[in-house]
Amino acid sequence: MKIVYMGSGDIGLPVLEYLVQHPVHELAGIFTQPDKPAGRSQILTAPPTKSLAMEHGIPVYQPRRIRDPEALEDLERIEPEVTVVMAYGQILPMEVIDAASVACINLHASLLPAHRGAAPIQAAIREGDSETGITVIYIDEGLDSGDIICARALQIRPQETGRSLHDRLADLAPNVLEEALAALSKESAPRLPQDPSAATHAPKLKRADGHIRWDQDAGALERLIRAYDPWPGTFTRWEAGGSGGLQIKIFPPARIVEAPGPSRPGTVLEAGPEGILVATGSEALIVPEVQPEGGRRMSSADFLRGHPLEPGSRFS
Repeated sequence: MKIVYMGSGDIGLPVLEYLVQHPVHELAGIFTQPDKPAGRSQILTAPPTKSLAMEHGIPVYQPRRIRDPEALEDLERIEPEVTVVMAYGQILPMEVIDAASVACINLHASLLPAHRGAAPIQAAIREGDSETGITVIYIDEGLDSGDIICARALQIRPQETGRSLHDRLADLAPNVLEEALAALSKESAPRLPQDPSAATHAPKLKRADGHIRWDQDAGALERLIRAYDPWPGTFTRWEAGGSGGLQIKIFPPARIVEAPGPSRPGTVLEAGPEGILVATGSEALIVPEVQPEGGRRMSSADFLRGHPLEPGSRFS
């Protein structure tokens, strides 16, 4: 089948590599986001999908908006049978959805209808799910609400982070896509409606979402720290760190321990070679690695050499 791929994120690279190398299907073009400034030097940088496509001579289209007339004309000229979407970053209008003669499909990084939206990977860890996966759906006008073609589950490991789960789901995605394309080729692909009453939502994360609230229970905070690594990260503020305090980034794995006694959430209970022990809404957390604002990532023991945290001081 003639295929157009739409995607910009790293998670879709294994899918794109599969489409490039698969002899049965013709990858006729990819649509991705425009090049953007990146890094401290703000150097104009291409999306990784563009770089991969250009290595293999695949035509690349980078419309600012997929609904622009020029983008729609490019898509109509290609005449795709199937449009494959994964982490594209734009909402598709019906003109784009209908441009594919067989199907316009999306690979979503959750077991739908759970965690519809932009941050399903972080949501699955944060909420304590035992499994997640990749779901292939027909795209409709809703948010990840289309009928399901197929899905494959993946167990979430005890120390899973947002980074590790992202990479494992990326590696799983080509297998699920292969199953969906085979069914579409044979005209035997199912349409399994989602149950709207079971839907949950995972909206796009902002950096501020990583601000730790120490009045939550230790289990919820331990999952949050893992889920938000590397983005948006989790952070707190040491109230005694100087004028206005010192912002400190927290890294996994934090460890849940029994609190030695009742304390106000955010209170430093102990600080030593094993890490910083902080009171939470229930129990306590040992934080082994931190990064002070303007500094480098380091062990809590190294941080304490330059920033002595006395028991009783607080994180806000």
